[in-house]
Amino acid sequence: MNEVRVRFAPSPTGPLHIGGVRTALYNYLFAKKNGGKMILRIEDTDQTRFVPGAEEYIVQSLDWCGIKFDESDYVGGEYGPYKQSNRKHLYKQYSDELLAKGCAYIAFDTAEELDQYRKEAEANKQTFIYNCQTRKNLRNSLTMSKEEVEKLMADGTPYTVRFMIPENREIVMHDLIRGEVKVQTNTLDDKVLFKSDGMPTYHLANIVDDHLMKISHVIRGEEWLPSMPLHVMLYEAFGWEAPQFAHLPLLLKPDGNGKLSKRDGDRLGFPVFPMFWQDPKTGDTAMGYKQSGYYPEAFINMLALLGWNPGTEQEIFTMEELIQSRQGLSGLAEGRKRHRRFA
Repeated sequence: MNEVRVRFAPSPTGPLHIGGVRTALYNYLFAKKNGGKMILRIEDTDQTRFVPGAEEYIVQSLDWCGIKFDESDYVGGEYGPYKQSNRKHLYKQYSDELLAKGCAYIAFDTAEELDQYRKEAEANKQTFIYNCQTRKNLRNSLTMSKEEVEKLMADGTPYTVRFMIPENREIVMHDLIRGEVKVQTNTLDDKVLFKSDGMPTYHLANIVDDHLMKISHVIRGEEWLPSMPLHVMLYEAFGWEAPQFAHLPLLLKPDGNGKLSKRDGDRLGFPVFPMFWQDPKTGDTAMGYKQSGYYPEAFINMLALLGWNPGTEQEIFTMEELIQSRQGLSGLAEGRKRHRRFA
């Protein structure tokens, strides 16, 4: 195995949920078990959802938990900067590369136009998807002449860059937890890679940064599983070797359906954040495990056992024991289709 390099890449859109801490922990344990590196990257390309103080909260929470990083903007590293807003000068060249290869195209459809298409589809009991069926009839560089496209761009008309999902193809992928995953490309939409505000979307920035930072394993929550086909195809389009993927099962509500949320904690009387948080916009507050009197070692021990156990009767682990006890991601793979209900 080449050097193991994993990353935890949160967005500063609010406090760090315990599900996110669990993802960071599993990355950390996997890296340390395999003599690898753990990287913290802040993914702040969506400036509309940025919350002041959230990044500092994330860093302080992980530090309290005892999850240490080998590379970040706070400790340094040769692949920085590790905040995407400080890397935005990098991404356009990769968007342009995909355009030049014919793997992407320019789209001039406005948000209002796309919303109208969705409403019309709903009225006909259908779902509008910007894909191989619809893109041939919309306002983009696939349906316009080169001169029309160049004039609109010269006039400053807002546009996005969309990835062109290939038609009639089956994408076969391997997930370290779930095994083989197959997806038909005709069910996928042409995701936006580059926005009209000059910022990349998560999909482009994520792939470019993982490649440039030499990430070997992408270990993240299963909510990102639907993005895996696009990400695999992006690696293929660039001609890069893809990392290995592992999508972790989510923490579910103690009762009912869906993943654990802050409202569940408020309703049932337990924290869902590691530390106290006050929303700078609304003033709303939320208790944390630290302020509730929990030791960080106990908090981490609890999270480690949500979705994994060593196959023994041992219930209390130090961080070092957790590192030495984990056998890669095999424990999660054995129960890959099970969610963990928080209780």
